[in-house]
Amino acid sequence: MPWLRIFSGIVAIALAMGMILLGGWYFTIGFCVIVYLGQLELFQLVKAKGMVPATKSTMFVSQLLLITATISPTLADAVFPIAGTFICFYLLFQPKIATIADIGASILGLLYGGYLPGYWVRLRVGLTETSSLARDATVAATNLPGSEYWSNFSINLSHIPAGLSTTLLAFSCIWAADIGAYTFGKFFGRTRLSMISPKKTVEGAIFGLVSSIAVGIAGAWYLNWPCWQLSGTMFGVMIGVASLLGDLTESLMKRDAGVKDSGQLIPGHGGILDRTDSYVFTAPLVYYFVTLLLPLLPSSL
Repeated sequence: MPWLRIFSGIVAIALAMGMILLGGWYFTIGFCVIVYLGQLELFQLVKAKGMVPATKSTMFVSQLLLITATISPTLADAVFPIAGTFICFYLLFQPKIATIADIGASILGLLYGGYLPGYWVRLRVGLTETSSLARDATVAATNLPGSEYWSNFSINLSHIPAGLSTTLLAFSCIWAADIGAYTFGKFFGRTRLSMISPKKTVEGAIFGLVSSIAVGIAGAWYLNWPCWQLSGTMFGVMIGVASLLGDLTESLMKRDAGVKDSGQLIPGHGGILDRTDSYVFTAPLVYYFVTLLLPLLPSSL
C-alpha cells in the first residue's frame, strides 16, 4: 500500500468524519459536492459508450433531491419521480433525438448518483428522535454555524442523536469491510471472486464481511440496540454484502466503459466513484433497517 494512498485515505476519512460530526447543512453541503463530482464521473463513463444523457438537468434535480431530503425526508420520495419525469421531458426537445440508452443513462444517474445517496442525508439529518433509538440530545437540520450542536454534543455515543450514532456505525462497518477485504486479500487472497474485478478475492471478501459483522455487533452492544447480538450481526452482514455489491457494480460500469478508474481526483484511489461505490446501495438499507426493522426486534434474545 503506497504512502500516497494511505495519506489521501486518511484525509478523506477526516473530511468524512467532519461532515458526519457537524451534521445539519454541513453534512448536506458536503454531500452535494460529493454527488456533483460523482455524477460528473458517472456521465463521463456513460458518454464513453456513446450515450448522450441529460447531464446538467440530472445533476440539477439531484441537488434538489439532497436539499429536499434535508428539509423534509419524506418529500424526497415525491421529488424523485417528478425529477425523472422532468428529465424525460427535457430529452424530448433536444436537437438530436434521444435514444432509449440516453434516457436509461439519465435515470441511472438520477437514481445511482442522486436519490440513493440522499438516504445518507435522511439518516444523518432527518432521522427522527421519536423511535426506540431516541436520545436526549437533538440537532436541528438548519443548525449553522454549529453553536447549538456543540452545546448538545456528548462524547458518549449512547447519548448523541440517533442519526449521528447510526451514521457513524454504518460508516465504520463500511470502512472495516473495505480495509479488511483489501488488506487480507492483498496478502492472503488466492481465489478470484469475480471476473468483473480480477483483483478481488474470495478470501478478502470473507474477511471484509467478518470485519463488518464484528464492528456491527460491537456498535449494537454499545448503542444498546434491542437484541444487540442479532441486530448487530444483521447490520454487519447487510452492510458487508451491500458495500461489496456496490463496489462490483461500479467495477462493472468501468469495465464496460473501458477505463481503470472513474477519475483521478483522489491520489492513489482514483475518482470519487471509486471511493464512494460502497456507500450507494448501503444508504437506503441502513435507513430502513433502523427505522422499520430495528423497532420490531425484541429487547433481548
